[in-house]
Amino acid sequence: MAVDTWKRAKSTLQISHDYSIRPAGLRWRSNTYFILATVAIGLFTDLFLYGLIVPILPYMLEDRVSIPESQIQSTVSGLLAAYAGASVLFSPIAGILADKTSTRQAPFLLGLAALLLATLLLYLGDSVAVLALARILQGISAAVVWTIGLALCLETVGPKNLGKTIGSIFSFISVGNLVSPLLGGVLYKKTGYPGVFGIGFAILAIDFIMRLLVIEKKVARRYDAEDPSAVGDLDTTPSHHTDGQDEENDSDEEQPLLGKEIDEFKLSENQSALARKIPILPLLKDPRLVTAFLVAFIQAVLLGSFDATIPTIAQELFAFDSLKAGILFLPLGAFDLILGPLAGWAVDRYGTKPAAVVGYAYLTPVLILLRLPHAGGKDQMILYGALLALSGVGLAIIGAPSIVEAGAVVQKYYEENPDFFGEEGPYAQLYGLNSMVFSAGLTIGPELAGELKQRIGYGNMNLVLAAICLLTSVLCFVYIGGKPKMLKRR
Repeated sequence: MAVDTWKRAKSTLQISHDYSIRPAGLRWRSNTYFILATVAIGLFTDLFLYGLIVPILPYMLEDRVSIPESQIQSTVSGLLAAYAGASVLFSPIAGILADKTSTRQAPFLLGLAALLLATLLLYLGDSVAVLALARILQGISAAVVWTIGLALCLETVGPKNLGKTIGSIFSFISVGNLVSPLLGGVLYKKTGYPGVFGIGFAILAIDFIMRLLVIEKKVARRYDAEDPSAVGDLDTTPSHHTDGQDEENDSDEEQPLLGKEIDEFKLSENQSALARKIPILPLLKDPRLVTAFLVAFIQAVLLGSFDATIPTIAQELFAFDSLKAGILFLPLGAFDLILGPLAGWAVDRYGTKPAAVVGYAYLTPVLILLRLPHAGGKDQMILYGALLALSGVGLAIIGAPSIVEAGAVVQKYYEENPDFFGEEGPYAQLYGLNSMVFSAGLTIGPELAGELKQRIGYGNMNLVLAAICLLTSVLCFVYIGGKPKMLKRR
């Protein structure tokens, strides 16, 4: 009875059970580009509001809460940790809950509700407890939005087009991550809290309208729309070839070997009760999937290290203030924005292995070269900016492989074990774990970079990160996209 009540409640958010009456605007509301735009705006809003608030947290603690100056840094760190911790802990929960629902819209809207409440609490809060609760709600919202958003992308475009889709979306949302700290600082200086939170609430309103209007492909098909092209452009045909690497390997192998590869994705029928409730768990034994998660973690560590060290290095080497230091993020983000879609297309076309191996191998010498800039004038500023631009190229290349690879592996297991995973598959659980791993990387990255920079210096810190990238490139060569032929046992 409770389950039926829950299903009826969800249906009121999006569809009527009378599929003979099509909702207004079904064609454009279920259009691929509108669905992807909704996901992109949702992820953009999450990152934008996160970055918008961070620069003014110290002032909020000083002005509203009257925290002593000596405690502000530790309190800010605690509030940042509250966000990251909530995101890490709630991401797998969000994935499990999402896979139990028939549509993605209900949890997508609930995630936005948590973000709206968090923003209100940040705007009105006058105690550390209230601000901490707001940051926890922000972390929960991030977990839901990223988990549901990535699962909805896969359901909308299919595995064959996931690379360029993720690359394009990540390029777009990187703008929010790039400009929001600068914008937050400028708005606070010029207009105070009303200006900062005013633009936040405006973006939330746009996000809410789009999430409310969107109609998923699988829901739109139930209405048997007059124009099939409006709802029928999702490739859901099962295929054992989900990336270019697998296609290349399979075409050159004998049929018996193909049978062995299929058997590798066949799960035993003797699964535990926990595994049947959380079907993503048995898949964590697969080295390809584990490596994909590792690649996502290292990607997040690199992003966090850049966020943590660029402002301090700009101040130490060039005596930049916060505004000028923020400008140094432009070359890093600009190349990521421009090259992200192209790198995603390459993943779809040539497979995940080339992009992952080349991307991390490319970042190795670039990070080593970041040892070169030193205190000086214009020439050193240009050198540092150029190296950050080269780093942006590498970040664009490594943006899509981990997500696409993880989706490809789970797709193979889903095709070979449809009864075990059910109709929806474990995709929301997959992206919940991916969100958890990525959030953990964003949490550890700044701490690791800051500690290394303080103990061994900025140049040696980048040397350590370069070594990590080289090791990651080797692991990608061995596992991502399947083992290369030279390592396969004959």
